[in-house]
Amino acid sequence: MKLSARNILAGKIIEVKKGATTAHVRIAVGDAVITSSITNEAVDELGLKAGMSASAVIKSSDVMIAVD
Repeated sequence: MKLSARNILAGKIIEVKKGATTAHVRIAVGDAVITSSITNEAVDELGLKAGMSASAVIKSSDVMIAVD
């Protein structure tokens, strides 16, 4: 698979929490945890489960930084 995104972070799924239509998938990447909101249908199609290896693919035109 080829992607235009340049931020691909390999990790391990630590939690898949389904809601009514949307699921939150938490992926541990090193010491950080990235949470993605995707459809329940996508979770089922990809067969996502805790313990699986997966990658967080981040594609964004804006990244904002905030400090106190």
